[in-house]
Amino acid sequence: MSQTRFMRKPEVRAMVAISLSTIRRMEKAGQFPKRVKLSKAAVGWLEADVLEWMRTRSSKAEEV
Repeated sequence: MSQTRFMRKPEVRAMVAISLSTIRRMEKAGQFPKRVKLSKAAVGWLEADVLEWMRTRSSKAEEV
């Protein structure tokens, strides 16, 4: 499965159900995919990266 579209902040936030400040903190700690600069004032995340992050989180939940 190869998703190559970019997702903007509101879509990412809704998809992962965590706040933007938490997303930013996790990015800095290497615990969430890094944003990609799309233009001077716009950033986004690759959908495939966010989906993979979600899969790793759900597999960790199954281990508990």
